[in-house]
Amino acid sequence: MTMRDTDRALVQAASAVAKLRCRSAMHTLATAARTPDGRVISAVNVVHATGGACPETVALGTAATQGVTELETVVTVGDRGRSLVAPCDACRQLLTDRFPAVRVIVGPPDAPTPLPLTDLPRHPTQDPDNFPDVAGSDGA
Repeated sequence: MTMRDTDRALVQAASAVAKLRCRSAMHTLATAARTPDGRVISAVNVVHATGGACPETVALGTAATQGVTELETVVTVGDRGRSLVAPCDACRQLLTDRFPAVRVIVGPPDAPTPLPLTDLPRHPTQDPDNFPDVAGSDGA
């Protein structure tokens, strides 16, 4: 899939939230999610000894409080410009159950790639330098 201008803007939105709000060990990831009508929902993770919450989960809760019933694209960015981060297995399952057609932007920050959620490799690495070749890999 090709990056659209709206995809680039979504990465920029998540990056801005990460830069502004991820300034401690309590918040290390930011997610931006776009609705089909162009609204952007942002969220950060919550790190805690009892488990915490991924930013994708927080974004879904925020979307629900705003009456959002459909998401088009999601991207998660690490703090301090670390990388784009693929959803963990639990968030992947949550997104699949709620929004099976959602696209996820993954890969290195200098060459992000939007993919259908269902096309992500089963156990993606969180290191963008080791992320599989998303252009033709089956992730196996």
